[in-house]
Amino acid sequence: MITKVNQYIRQAISSDQKQLANLIHFGTYVHRHLDWRPPLEWIGHEPFLVLETDHRLIAALACPPDPEAVNWIRLFVVYDEDHLADSWLQLWSSALELYSTDPKPVVAAIPLQDWFEKLLQKSQFQMTSEVVMLTWGHGRIPDKPAQVELNIRPMTTDDLPRVEALDKIAFGTLWHNSQKSLEYAFNQATIATLAEIDQVLVAYQISTSMQLGGHLARLATHPAFQRKGIGYAILRDLMIQFKQRGVRRVTVNTQEDNFASIALYKTAGFELTGESFPVYQYVP
Repeated sequence: MITKVNQYIRQAISSDQKQLANLIHFGTYVHRHLDWRPPLEWIGHEPFLVLETDHRLIAALACPPDPEAVNWIRLFVVYDEDHLADSWLQLWSSALELYSTDPKPVVAAIPLQDWFEKLLQKSQFQMTSEVVMLTWGHGRIPDKPAQVELNIRPMTTDDLPRVEALDKIAFGTLWHNSQKSLEYAFNQATIATLAEIDQVLVAYQISTSMQLGGHLARLATHPAFQRKGIGYAILRDLMIQFKQRGVRRVTVNTQEDNFASIALYKTAGFELTGESFPVYQYVP
């Protein structure tokens, strides 16, 4: 598709990897989704569009669906300020054409920089919610929960199909993770556990660790088993394991309107940090 003289928009291909890596590394404007999956691993999944001038990539936009029908903006990168607004307009317009069979595509983004938020606002994206951060940093383990006949054990790769099925019913469409994404999360996890009652999966958590502490990346409880202390029990078990590893600070993110989740974390001793990230969705 020709957009200007000597300027083309096309799907990214595997041979673009080196140029894309350089663009991400040296580009002045880079938006990367808060994701377990590296941006270049989305090559081959449409739409992953590149803007090319004289055989040189100057911008790229990746927003393929995962899970099906949910399109997060995984990557938007532009080499310099001169091409910022024009590159976004061209790439986003081309992506919209690929969504043309769906009159109301679900496209979302979590902008971490003001410049990207402004681009979204000019392209019919509206802020629909915020992601808030909580932290636990005093080292005190929460009180033991009321007795629950619960088996908490390490997660294995064989558990992932059941974990994905639980994830699907525990989260809304926008926040559901595919099995492939959960595989990436599991492979990067420091601690991944699940809870069972009579061999029925009722909850799971996946956490990572960094030099400064741990991060609870995902926690879900089956809706039919909520308000029974199960989420609290698997969270407490995680915090014990982190403390045994010498971790004294743990963070977690959740949606501002997920009141049950926020209440759970506060009960376990987490506190809101005041940090938040806006969630934008395309509203045609």
